[in-house]
Amino acid sequence: MSIDFAARLQTVLARIHDAERRFQRPVNSVRLLAVSKTHPANAIAALATAGQSCFGENYLQEALDKMAELRALELEWHFIGPIQTNKTRGIAEHFAWAHSVDRVKTAERLNAQRPATLPPLNICLEINIDQEPSKHGFDESEVAHVARRVAALPRLRLRGLMAIPAPASDFDGQRQPFARLRELRDRLNAEGLALDTLSMGMSDDLEAAIAEGATLVRIGTALFGHRA
Repeated sequence: MSIDFAARLQTVLARIHDAERRFQRPVNSVRLLAVSKTHPANAIAALATAGQSCFGENYLQEALDKMAELRALELEWHFIGPIQTNKTRGIAEHFAWAHSVDRVKTAERLNAQRPATLPPLNICLEINIDQEPSKHGFDESEVAHVARRVAALPRLRLRGLMAIPAPASDFDGQRQPFARLRELRDRLNAEGLALDTLSMGMSDDLEAAIAEGATLVRIGTALFGHRA
């Protein structure tokens, strides 16, 4: 059975817009990032035809293959997976955004390898908001120092923070870690930074993320279905 990608896209956009209204967010203040990792290029093309332009990938070589196949389309590519040292050049050369910067060294490599012919690479620092041992990300206590160092790198543009909280069973539980990330962003801005992005919220918790200030939600399953 074929997937009606246009209908799925409209359903997700309706959820986003409903949440914007419900939580008194400005209209169109939340961007949709379609998480296309492991899904084929023809599915991305179908969503692009329906009006989606921003796509998130976790695996560099898979992403580069899709970029080559879809080069005729004007798409914005975001890298959202763990960034290995040997992958930084490919990310720096081919992506508009990197959401998962979790080490200063990674940021420095991306800065050094970003071509001067391209605009600065948009960066989000990944925060381990629930301090889970199994997850990547900076601790809240070190972010202010890290953010200042990354913001000073000329070929990067530090846009904001990203987090993937531990699953919660109720709406209030979902909101709590997102609120902490928003409060962290606000503290950094009060110290002189200019962060405009909170990359948080996925298919199961996007409403809670929008309630707490998400500016970009990363949606995979609700658009593409479950991965095989």
